[in-house]
Amino acid sequence: MKEKDYQFATKAIHGGYDPSNHQNSLTPPIYQTSTFTFPTLEHGARRFAGVEEGYIYSRLANPTVTVLEEKMAQLEGGEAALAFSSGMAAVSAVLIGITKANEHILCSRGVYGCTYGLLQLLKEKYHIDHTFSNLSSEEEITSQIKETTTCIYIETPINPTMSLIDLEKVAAIAKQRNIKVVVDNTFLTPYLQKPIKLGCDLVIHSGTKYIGGHGDVIAGIVVGDKETIQYLKKTTQKDIGGVISPFDAWLLIRGLKTLAVRMDRHCENAEKIAMKLIKHPKIKTVYYPKDPDHPHYDIMKKQMKNGGGLLSFEVKGTFDDAVTFVNHLKLIPIAVSLGDAESLIQHPASMTHAVVPKHRRIEMGISDILLRLSVGLEAWEDIWEDIRLALEVI
Repeated sequence: MKEKDYQFATKAIHGGYDPSNHQNSLTPPIYQTSTFTFPTLEHGARRFAGVEEGYIYSRLANPTVTVLEEKMAQLEGGEAALAFSSGMAAVSAVLIGITKANEHILCSRGVYGCTYGLLQLLKEKYHIDHTFSNLSSEEEITSQIKETTTCIYIETPINPTMSLIDLEKVAAIAKQRNIKVVVDNTFLTPYLQKPIKLGCDLVIHSGTKYIGGHGDVIAGIVVGDKETIQYLKKTTQKDIGGVISPFDAWLLIRGLKTLAVRMDRHCENAEKIAMKLIKHPKIKTVYYPKDPDHPHYDIMKKQMKNGGGLLSFEVKGTFDDAVTFVNHLKLIPIAVSLGDAESLIQHPASMTHAVVPKHRRIEMGISDILLRLSVGLEAWEDIWEDIRLALEVI
């Protein structure tokens, strides 16, 4: 059987790595070096000229990082990948790399707070404008595309409201106009959603989250076609310099080995917690894509393998009630990020999306009583008992 024919879980463990090229080490080695030597000056010159393959300097390429990039490209179904020092380094490299001054980015209505901040910076400093849209129909999408639109940037599920965008629909419209579609796939990973197979051009991950899976690394990844990835590698990655370290790349490689198993457990736990919350009298609203009453349930069935490990909900009551509930949790830590073995809860309006002006937050559906829960790998009964007892206090 060829490597390309392996199932996802097998590719996550074996893909992109040949032990015979690394002293037959079962585990990819960490090439913890800043620079590489050349046999002769002529070899060095040929590598710098790009006419001979080989490593030069770890800001440009590193063997451990290469294993991660090749593995991620296989898992996402892309031609190539680039690894970065953070998710925002990846987002910045892409949006700066594929746009120019006076161009326009069409965005999904909700985006991560720091992505929102980057969009504002691009607008203020470089006159790269943006528009937020629900992207819910062909009419809405086409009416908001401008002559200067060169990129459609999408989160799905959207952070933190868990709204979904039909990627196939957006990609078809964009292709007709030669507009690149960029998807932040952090919440689902390539195990649960494959934007490239749905027609999108570039996929971004905060590797900090489910890819790493253990809350011990900051990283970002971009996957796409070889030409675009090479362009980003030689420009915004090389010259701005947000490259991943070999050790952090190794941590992501290790995390990927258990990604399929972990995501199955995250999804199983999240679905059980969501169904419990939906029935609880002190919960106002639950946002979870696999809920049959979710407004985008049909999109979930169409493009997602499962509902994911993340959900959001609103308590019945005031902001103070939400605060009281969170502060009475014993097992679940209050922390931003997601995708760790531990369940984590946070308050988007005052934490991850605090940079977004309040009127924009309201437009995005982020109320002061909205809480985001990353459901971890603990026994779901223990997670629920912690939530149930804290709800009794309000």
